Amino acid sequence: MYINDVKLSPLVVAQASESYQSGATLNRWVEVLVDCPGSTGLFTYRLPAQLEIKPGDILSVPFGAQQLGAIAIRLLAKPNVDLAPEKIREVEDIVSVGFFPSAYWELLNRVAAYYYTPLIQVIRVALPPGLLGRSQRRIRVIKGRGEERSNYLLASPNPSTFLTPTARQIWELLQAQPAGDYSFVYLQQKVKSAYRGIRELLRFGLVESYLEPPRLTRPKLQKAVTFTGTIDHDLTTRQREILEVLRRRGGELWQNELLQICNASSSILKTLTQKGYIVIEEREVLRTEQGPALAGDSAKFLTAAQASALETIQTLDGFAQVLLHGVTGSGKTEVYLQAIAPLLNQGKSALVLVPEIGLTPQLTDRFRARFGNKVSVYHSALSDGERYDTWRQMLTGEPQVVIGTRSAVFAPLPKLGLIILDEEHDSSFKQDSPIPTYHARTVAQWRAELENCPLVLGSATPSLESWVSIGTSPPSPLSASREGGQERNFDSSLLNQKSADRSYYLSLPERINSRPLPPVEIVDMRQELQQGNRSIFSRSLQAALQQLQERKQQGILFIHRRGHSTFVSCRSCGYVLECPHCDVSLAYHHTEEKAPELLRCHYCNYARSHPKYCPDCSSPYLKFFGSGTQRVTQELARQFPELRLIRFDSDTTRNKGSHRTLLTQFANGEADLLVGTQMLTKGLDLPQVTLVGVVAADGLLNLSDYRASERAFQTLTQVAGRAGRGDDPGRVIVQTYTTEHQVIAAVRSHDYQSFSQAELEQRQALNYPPYGRLILLRLSSLDPIQVQNTAQIIATALSTQEEFEILGPAPASILRVANRYRWQILIKFAPDALPQLPDWEEVRSLCPSSVSLTIDVDPLNIM
Repeated sequence: MYINDVKLSPLVVAQASESYQSGATLNRWVEVLVDCPGSTGLFTYRLPAQLEIKPGDILSVPFGAQQLGAIAIRLLAKPNVDLAPEKIREVEDIVSVGFFPSAYWELLNRVAAYYYTPLIQVIRVALPPGLLGRSQRRIRVIKGRGEERSNYLLASPNPSTFLTPTARQIWELLQAQPAGDYSFVYLQQKVKSAYRGIRELLRFGLVESYLEPPRLTRPKLQKAVTFTGTIDHDLTTRQREILEVLRRRGGELWQNELLQICNASSSILKTLTQKGYIVIEEREVLRTEQGPALAGDSAKFLTAAQASALETIQTLDGFAQVLLHGVTGSGKTEVYLQAIAPLLNQGKSALVLVPEIGLTPQLTDRFRARFGNKVSVYHSALSDGERYDTWRQMLTGEPQVVIGTRSAVFAPLPKLGLIILDEEHDSSFKQDSPIPTYHARTVAQWRAELENCPLVLGSATPSLESWVSIGTSPPSPLSASREGGQERNFDSSLLNQKSADRSYYLSLPERINSRPLPPVEIVDMRQELQQGNRSIFSRSLQAALQQLQERKQQGILFIHRRGHSTFVSCRSCGYVLECPHCDVSLAYHHTEEKAPELLRCHYCNYARSHPKYCPDCSSPYLKFFGSGTQRVTQELARQFPELRLIRFDSDTTRNKGSHRTLLTQFANGEADLLVGTQMLTKGLDLPQVTLVGVVAADGLLNLSDYRASERAFQTLTQVAGRAGRGDDPGRVIVQTYTTEHQVIAAVRSHDYQSFSQAELEQRQALNYPPYGRLILLRLSSLDPIQVQNTAQIIATALSTQEEFEILGPAPASILRVANRYRWQILIKFAPDALPQLPDWEEVRSLCPSSVSLTIDVDPLNIM
């Protein structure tokens, strides 16, 4: 579904600083991309004489009966011959002066092409909210019905008496609203067949219809007071006091601040303005996220491994991809800081991407302590105004560091010198919906190539994609930095790897100050059950929590809470019910209340009823696993009433600033235990934590996903790495019903090398990534029969192709979400030569309007 007529090499958008050279007077038309669902291709508009438009400008244009946002693509000397000049409409206004440099434009085109997404949809993701606005149709009551109107209905004291029920309902809604004004969309939602009633009200002249222009984000202006520098004798005592305050404060203050300090009214400032003693003018106030005041920080002494890694990064000239593989607590952040410092001195900027906003408080504090106000944050939790101002600040070209989540990969930094992905393995870097379903790591690699700068991927547990793409399989223990590839024990000939001379493997094998990695104790919960312990906490973990309280130390309790990922396991022998056709566990398939308990494979759609007894040992103790944080905290409060707890999960961190607040409380010793989910694994540096407990590791191990083992190893290793970062030694307790699992063995010994080797051999045998490629088609509808039938029709149409394998169709793990029924189809193919992929427009044409289709390229979440 890529728009071919947009991806043309002559269609390079001009650099932001360049003007169009072909004679502005000759080019009085412009072709634009319009932000309207369903519209494809370019549209031509006339340029008003008063507007100087350049390619890359963000415009407001009339489109049908509304005003929409649009991107100026290219200027024309004359319009297409097929267009009648009198039908070409004029551009309304310029919203923002163009910022699309050629490399940035090429990046957006690549994303659109690779992820089968309309280019305007990619642009919408790249821009801050509010720049591409949309007008809306509104209906309002006509005020001032009176003698000049002879219509008997208008003259009536109660016009609704003469109206049809639909028109009367709309009229009463409008009358009840103080302004008598509602959007057409709102009225349609409230009243069935609202358009008929509105048409009737319009005919009688009771209401009027108008187009509200787009509500665009604008700069925030505030009044500033400036002292002109003289104090004469014709001033009152009060006026002198105000001018003296202004003088002592450097001669300039915001008006509201000055009035508050002096406890004065604006009228006295008006008098001083008229006398010429002060000038009041509106100035822009930047809306940026403000962090706490921090003491300055200087560069730390580096270990030999850190120094070697930093030297390699700093000697890179141009594009290179670097995997910085450092164990937890090895000082990767300090390497980032010292790699960025010289770039800022050279007038360049750096982009640092993190998986979630939960990481940003700690990380931004460290960066701000080192680089001060050169650090900005950019993520979805900011207000629209903050994102807009931060985005415009990037365009200035000043050397700066931008820290953000995945959407920040599109941050418009003109002089980009380095891109860093911290915790590059994290699945939060992948967008599942809405389109484009991009992965920030993939887009960051393209961007680094186009900007000709290095890309650093940092992790203690690298993704297997990055591990393979770098082309190195270092021996254990991890060695010093090494360039290029090394032969593996398995066939990697199918891989389309980058040339070895631009890929680097850098290792940080030890923690700072040679602190040991914490020992990992594995507790077999089957034995706990046999010995009469039915608590969710093993005796070992209970004793450790008791010691935590007695020694006044702190700990972390990790719970994998994923309600829809429940698996079925025997509590007596540990047997997990698996699909006979796929190497994945069966999941409980939730459809509706009181439905039969059904176990289903979400790869091939194999299904079976839930057995009463274990197929392996005949035990009746079959259990659906999954304990959430609330249940765990309740149990902790019952068993350890004196233990102070903080819950750290998506429920308790919804409000702005809550991540920072909770972590600050914990760091200040206001709690003994931090209880939470995946957020706890993402780069938190809490030196005072000595204990980490994993309540049920099996919730990670037995998911209906070929990536379950990789994710489990990454999560368990990362959460274990939170312990023992300070002076006191750490301890990790992992509770599981499957102690023999290869992931558990690898986590116990902190052995990434052996785990990755075994996992990659399995992936290669099954042709799964990184040795194969996947495209997931997600279908959803309010109609369960229609979406199932549509999925079957598409799968049948695709099955005629022999170059790829079709898995499914199958229902999604949770069949119904927000009353939408969901099915999916998985396309699997080898990456060595791209097959003749389906015509996605033809595939979309098979979907009725009631069925939504999303094409997820390289999916991470297929549940």
